[in-house]
Amino acid sequence: MDQKILSLAAEKTADRLQKFLQTLKEDDLANLLQNQSVKGKAAGALLRAIFKGFPCSEEAGALRRLKIYSCCVQLLESGDLQKEVASEIIGLLMLEVHNFPGALLVELANEFVDAVKEGNLTNGKSLELLPIIFTALATKKENLAYGKGELSGEECKKQLINTLCSGRWDHQYVIQLTSMFKDVPLTAEEVEIVVGKVLTMFSELNLQEVPPLVYQLLVLSSKGSRKRVLEGIIAFFNKLDKQHNEEQSGDELLDFITVPSGELRHVEGTIILHIVFAIKLDCELGRELLKLLKAGQQGDFSSNICPFSIALFLSVTRIQRFEEQVFDLLKSLVIKSFKDLQLLQGSKFLQNLVPHRCCVSTMILEVVKNSVHSWDHVTQGLVELAFILMDSYGPKKILDGKTIEASSGLSRMPNQHACKLGANILLETFKIHEMIRQEILEQVLNRVVIRGSSPITHFIDLLSNIIMYSPLVLQSCSSKVTETFDYLSFLPLQTVQGLLKAVQPLLKVSLSIRDSLILVLRKAMFASQLDARKSAVAGFLLLLKNFKVLGSLSSSQCSQSIGISQVHVDVHSRYNSVANETFCLEIMDSLRRCLGQQADVRLMLYEGLYDVLRRNSQLANSIMETLLSQLKPFYEPEPDMLPPLKLEACILTQGDQISLQEPLDCLLCYIQHCLAWYKSRVMPLQQKEEEEEEEGFYQDLDDMLESITSRMIKSELEDFELDKSADFSQSTGIGIKNNICACLVMGVCEVLIEYNFSVSNFSKNKFEEVLSLFMCYKELSDILNEKAGKGKTKMANKTNDSFLSMKFVSDLLTALFRDSTQSHEESLSVLRSSNEFMRYAVSVALQKVQQLKETGHVSGPDGKNPEKVFQNLCDITRVLLWRYTSIPTSVEESGKKEKGKSISLLCLEGLQKIFSAVQQFYQPKIHQFLRALDATDKEEEEVEVTVTQRAAFQIRQFQRSLLNILSSQEEDFNSKEALLLVTVLSDLSKLLEPSSTQFVQMLSWTTKICKENSWEDASFCKGLMNLLFSLHVLCKSPVTLLRDLSQDIHGHLGDIDQDVEVEKTNHFAMVNLRTAAPTVCLLLLSQAEKVLEEVDWLITKLKGQGSQEIIPEASSQATLPNHPIEKAIIIQLGTLLTFFHELVQTALPSGSCVDTLLKDLCKMYTILTALVRYYLQVCQHSRGVLKNMAKLVKLSGTHLTPLCYSFISYIQNKSKSLKHTGEKKKEKTAAGPTAMARALRETKPIPNLIFAIEQYEKFLIHLSKRSKVNLMQHIKLSTSRDFKIKGNILDMVLQEDEDEEGTASEHEGQNKEPAKKKRKK
Repeated sequence: MDQKILSLAAEKTADRLQKFLQTLKEDDLANLLQNQSVKGKAAGALLRAIFKGFPCSEEAGALRRLKIYSCCVQLLESGDLQKEVASEIIGLLMLEVHNFPGALLVELANEFVDAVKEGNLTNGKSLELLPIIFTALATKKENLAYGKGELSGEECKKQLINTLCSGRWDHQYVIQLTSMFKDVPLTAEEVEIVVGKVLTMFSELNLQEVPPLVYQLLVLSSKGSRKRVLEGIIAFFNKLDKQHNEEQSGDELLDFITVPSGELRHVEGTIILHIVFAIKLDCELGRELLKLLKAGQQGDFSSNICPFSIALFLSVTRIQRFEEQVFDLLKSLVIKSFKDLQLLQGSKFLQNLVPHRCCVSTMILEVVKNSVHSWDHVTQGLVELAFILMDSYGPKKILDGKTIEASSGLSRMPNQHACKLGANILLETFKIHEMIRQEILEQVLNRVVIRGSSPITHFIDLLSNIIMYSPLVLQSCSSKVTETFDYLSFLPLQTVQGLLKAVQPLLKVSLSIRDSLILVLRKAMFASQLDARKSAVAGFLLLLKNFKVLGSLSSSQCSQSIGISQVHVDVHSRYNSVANETFCLEIMDSLRRCLGQQADVRLMLYEGLYDVLRRNSQLANSIMETLLSQLKPFYEPEPDMLPPLKLEACILTQGDQISLQEPLDCLLCYIQHCLAWYKSRVMPLQQKEEEEEEEGFYQDLDDMLESITSRMIKSELEDFELDKSADFSQSTGIGIKNNICACLVMGVCEVLIEYNFSVSNFSKNKFEEVLSLFMCYKELSDILNEKAGKGKTKMANKTNDSFLSMKFVSDLLTALFRDSTQSHEESLSVLRSSNEFMRYAVSVALQKVQQLKETGHVSGPDGKNPEKVFQNLCDITRVLLWRYTSIPTSVEESGKKEKGKSISLLCLEGLQKIFSAVQQFYQPKIHQFLRALDATDKEEEEVEVTVTQRAAFQIRQFQRSLLNILSSQEEDFNSKEALLLVTVLSDLSKLLEPSSTQFVQMLSWTTKICKENSWEDASFCKGLMNLLFSLHVLCKSPVTLLRDLSQDIHGHLGDIDQDVEVEKTNHFAMVNLRTAAPTVCLLLLSQAEKVLEEVDWLITKLKGQGSQEIIPEASSQATLPNHPIEKAIIIQLGTLLTFFHELVQTALPSGSCVDTLLKDLCKMYTILTALVRYYLQVCQHSRGVLKNMAKLVKLSGTHLTPLCYSFISYIQNKSKSLKHTGEKKKEKTAAGPTAMARALRETKPIPNLIFAIEQYEKFLIHLSKRSKVNLMQHIKLSTSRDFKIKGNILDMVLQEDEDEEGTASEHEGQNKEPAKKKRKK
């Protein structure tokens, strides 16, 4: 039969073929086709013949064709056909589809749709036909019967696609179906439907099937809906990640975890690669991705920004055209996230409204962790982003060359957080990825070398952490490190010290690195630049400290212990100590050559040798001999010769230049410390071995110090040629020389005071010597201060750093104020009898704390060891606190009037500085610090006392002191002490937990003080008000407080309309005529600015959410979650409006108050406009919310805008009268021009304010139209500002100018304001 059909088909005409085929039954034909196809015999030729015999021009033929198509589809799905045969059949079927009439195409398409919905497809091969059917259908112009009605071909196609997408898809055909749609011409609406369907299928698929589906979806996205595709993919993986994290952090016993971590990360990696590849081919997709990032940055980024999307953005940076944009957006996203966090932490009002969300930094670190699963395409972007963050937000240089400290306490600032994040990314990436280690290290070292002049502590810290993590890993990069050493002599000293300290663990692991460093240091020793020589000294000292000689004391006495990891990698440990000794003695030889260099180099060396001695006690002899031989040339050996030191020899004169050659005071200081340490640590051990011969020169040193002490006491100032008649001016050579000598003598006195006190063992004679030395110091100090006071220069007035060590200051204060031992009583009374000496001891403590605050460390031994400094700080605080609380200032001052501050006041000043320094540098140790202050605290106490409880205890002590001052008579009121107490209370209140009862008590106490006390002291009032607000914002929003205070100000200063009598409200007694303006007024305005900032932030957040929610499905419920936020914004603005309503009517004095008020009013209107624009954006959803908005608009129209215009008139009238008086007084005084300048400055913000008001009214009109609510009924549009140039007025003005120069009538047109609103009181 098949042969006959084929032979008939070969004829020219199809008539016989058609007749023959009509005689055959449908089933026979179908069976024939099936048999031939399965056998693979000429199935294509047979099918062609059949199509020729059933032309579509006849209805019957078309119907028979439809049956053949159905038969072929079943054949294809059966899977019985060979691949070639199946392809041939599909090709033929595709060719003939266009000949079908429309109605049959619809039927054919419906068969496919039903097959998909019912899951009848077996292998999906026949789906290749469907795109052609849809395409053919779309070309049919005539109306076709579909369902119950008639539709055009295009509409039929749309309906069919809709039906297909609304049905269930078997998950094994999802990829084929998605792939199929890419060949169908789709409208934007249809693409949306298909994409929506595919995205819902993600969750039903096996994880391994998602990447190919995403690939097909990305291909499909070229037709449209790119944003939806990207959002869908990101949302799906965000959800998966969250589930995965919950499962991992959930029950430990959970054996069944849905997806193994590795598999999920690999799939995510593949998908990121697919998306990046698609973006390379379709830039539009890249732009959509950038829009998502921008939207996430502006609004609430909970949906678009997640670890997966950040990894995706970082991968996109490999495409050059998007690289810069993505990095900029990510950088601003990070900084915005930290700023938002800072804003939230500082405001209880915002915390209640906005739930705490995951920080971007956590997400980025999550990406670093995930990148271990071969996400090489992400790693490069991570490293670049980290360096961008560190470069942009690292510490910056400020004017006097000091850097802004980025210590743990201060790093609450967003910039420092961002920089820290950069460092963390690099450190974690370094740990995980071997491939990129070399590059990270190179980049860090390059920055250390290139940016030597700017602060690079953050890079040095990072380098230190990298090396600490694994010194052995870095041996492979040793060439880069040694290359960096070549630049040491060109780098600033601070950088060199940081760098050497960071690479120190490497020196123990790699001999080659150590040797190359020594070569570089030896060269630097003889460099012409002073800094290079200092660097050499610093380097050699570091080596001496870290290469221990056999027999040295254990490292428990070390000033800076080495990390455990470094000690373990000490691979040369067997012959280490012997080799080290030769090595160290060789370095000591090199260092001795420095003793002939400038004073700065010697200073470093003396300080360093003391540290070396304690780390490497076997070098004691060598060090002590060196120091002794250095002292001898300046020591007068004759016991009767006065003075005992040759000061002339310490000074170098080169032509006109006079400079210090030998810092003798410093040399003596470190000799004294080395001696004390040696006596306490080494000698007790040596006595057991009875090594007599070595003790020789220690005894010599002791004798020398004793001799210097006794002769210094006997010496008069004339012996040093430094009496009152001496010349101390900084302009003459003699004067400079005398200044240097005086400083040396004072330094030596201080060193001897410490030496004698430490060897005294509380003997009365020694303490008398100490006092005599102090009197010598005091006399010189007074002369210097007196001369500096007379002279024009204040050079000498800047006190030099004290040579007393911090440990000694703490011991001395404890002895003076707290030592009640009977046997010490008599000797200590010698020192206690001198008030000057006690004041000196406290002021040195103050100087040390000030130094700590400014630089992060103190001068003198152990000053750079944070542990020891902290310990001393605790001891000093305990003594000062006891002294201040037990002997109040009032008691002390009533006794005797002396010039200068009383000891109690100095103690309080010290406490204030310490509390602020501890919070700045020792944040993690606050609990330990407060425990050290508590005298009643016993070690065995069982109940754990919180920081809040301890801080509250200290607060109560200072509150009592403040109450005592406030209850004193007016003439006894000590404003300086009161202000210091308020500062101390502010510092301590930061330690209270805002949710605790202690915090609430503190707030109510402060409010009570402000309400009941009316001292007319501006600085005290400002301090107290600042404290009140800082506490208040952590409980609730301060708007009601602002309103009450503004009413008080209005009451005290009166109204702008003099005829109006203002009723005085007395909410806060602290507000009075002296403090109301400018002190309180400016403070309130700055607080109002903060509230406006918060409101602005909330509106921006709402706008971001609004733009994300306006999608087709969003109903009126979409904005429901925003109702509380909108309500809060309106309440805040309403209360602020009443605050401004009061201030705008107040007769404020000209100057900063008026200036700031105008600027803040301008901000107020700008934010009202922003709120109106937000409602314009969402008003179709939120009709209900507009009621509140209408109330706010009414309030602004009746209570603020008209008064603003009256206030502007008031200012201009005032400036006019100022001009008049300025003109009249011009001859007498120069005050005229300054008053005029001020008047001009004040009128500058006026146009801005008027513009802001008009913008607000303009958008209100828009909103009224859109919302169909008349919002303008209470707003009177101003027509008074007619800026038209009127000729007659201009002539008058010019005429007046000629008659009377400079009369102010330029603003004539502007002054026709609406009548002032009278307040009925």
